[in-house]
Amino acid sequence: MLKKLFFLPVGIMLLLMSCSKNEEENIGPLDPDTAPEAEIDRFSDEAGVLFTRTANTDLPDANQPINFDEKPFITKAMGPNGDKVSYYNFDVKTVEPAPIYFLFKEGESTAVEGQLSIVNLKPGDIGYNDFRQVYKVTVPTDYEANTIASLSEIESNNYEVQATDQLINMPIVPNNSTAGLRWNDGESSELKRAWYRSQVVYFFQFDERAINFTSRDEIPLSPLYVSYKTNPGEEGGGNGSGFMTEQGNDQTHNILAALPMDSNYSPLWSVTIYDNNEFESVTDYNSAQTANIIEAGNGPINAPVVQSE
Repeated sequence: MLKKLFFLPVGIMLLLMSCSKNEEENIGPLDPDTAPEAEIDRFSDEAGVLFTRTANTDLPDANQPINFDEKPFITKAMGPNGDKVSYYNFDVKTVEPAPIYFLFKEGESTAVEGQLSIVNLKPGDIGYNDFRQVYKVTVPTDYEANTIASLSEIESNNYEVQATDQLINMPIVPNNSTAGLRWNDGESSELKRAWYRSQVVYFFQFDERAINFTSRDEIPLSPLYVSYKTNPGEEGGGNGSGFMTEQGNDQTHNILAALPMDSNYSPLWSVTIYDNNEFESVTDYNSAQTANIIEAGNGPINAPVVQSE
């Protein structure tokens, strides 16, 4: 028996084609307040190194808020002269920043008012980094904010894109996450928003000191010396055992080579692990350098310094 064929009216066909096209390119501006939010998981095996849900089932699920003001994400450390400070730990990152795009109308020096910046990588994507290199995108003078909400739309419109030497430390996190400490008075700890493939993502921004590229177009590194409760190489040793701390409190003798007021400061750290048998004698950068070293060149980790006691 022959099956009866049905044909959709031309108007409905065009509507379906238009909807399909809309999934790739926005028609008219999007409203960030009502747009869908991208799923964020910093603790998947693809996104995490030190912090994965596979190794620690107590870590928040995907899209669940993260409180970075609690252990294991906040660490009491020491500066180069032994001053007590705190830093956040946003896990291992690379020296190669990911891009972030800011839109400027032709002939103007400030970004389009109300337009969210645009990223194309979130935690778990290949090439993701908390550190972003700023790219300036030039749009027409009649451009309406949030008409463009993805890298693919920037490319399909053939807008001029210019790389800058500006770097931003902006960890993308689930909405309602908290990280309330900042080094500078007046520096905002509120979540900010960006577009990710026409979806909204949230991020923290850390501006304790401007970050400059090295001569090799890489994010500079600063040295960080740490010790663990159990030394690497021993059963259960290394990161899983937690940092060595003073008796009765959370103070580590993790030693930072620089603080935000120092010219050689970078929030991206190359980690050296020293023998925990020397914990008591390591109290500043000079003593850390003479300690017995177990491993060097670990990380690098994104650990902005946010508080001085």
